[in-house]
Amino acid sequence: MVTGPSPTASPPPSSNMAPVYDRPGFWGEPTSTLDWCEENYVVSYYVAEFWNTVSNLIMILPPIYGAIQTVRDGLETRYLAAFLGLAAVGIGSWCFHMTLKYEMQLLDELPMIYSCCIFVYCLYECFKHKNTRNYLLAFILVLFSGLVTIVYLQWKEPVFHQVMYGFLVGCLVLRSVYVVTWVYPWLRPLAYTSLGVFLMGFILWNVDNIFCNNLRDIRQKLPFQILGAVTQFHAWWHILTGLGSYLHILFSMYTRTLYLKYRPKVKFLLGVWPVIWVEPPPKKH
Repeated sequence: MVTGPSPTASPPPSSNMAPVYDRPGFWGEPTSTLDWCEENYVVSYYVAEFWNTVSNLIMILPPIYGAIQTVRDGLETRYLAAFLGLAAVGIGSWCFHMTLKYEMQLLDELPMIYSCCIFVYCLYECFKHKNTRNYLLAFILVLFSGLVTIVYLQWKEPVFHQVMYGFLVGCLVLRSVYVVTWVYPWLRPLAYTSLGVFLMGFILWNVDNIFCNNLRDIRQKLPFQILGAVTQFHAWWHILTGLGSYLHILFSMYTRTLYLKYRPKVKFLLGVWPVIWVEPPPKKH
């Protein structure tokens, strides 16, 4: 689930999180309403927050593979949209952290809302006949996305985005618990792994916000820059929530294909990365 809440607002100039470690860079002064604990332009002159940028690859490459596999297996378009939605969040987040420009911030945050609405539609429509469409639910989700977009463009308050995104995540959590409690209990490992990984990322996101001064001081004392990268907890947030979101799509696909009498299996590419292999239902003689 793409993306937990969006990041907290940048500290005021009087904050002890002043950009004492930051350097000027290719994209100039940040115009975003948010800045992060990673020191700006330290690793690369062309990338404002290097680790926060490259960590988005986990939200770009695996979903693109998942989208290709979805088309190959002939699954419903909604899951193609889910994978591409997650990839869009990763691309937007890459652009945002690379530039720290306000326009790129919107390219990160608004797709989080849109993709999560797709996740909600997929999970709440798991137990319907094949190729049926719930136009009322789709309208409600489109209306919700539109209203959030309009309000957020006018009222540039990150907390508003966080609350709206948290509401959608809450809908997914409740539906997931329902599925593994009352319908397919054997899917609990997949569902709870997705939720657990996502929660771990959310915890590290908060640690990064609350203890930023301490983390920056630690990085200054570490002998190698690569060791400092381990303390970039916002980057870990990307990795963990990207993985958690990807696993959620797999859980939703597994639930849906089971209901449609397909034969889904979780397999691991190169023994590491989970994917869903879907065999069509046996033909009736």
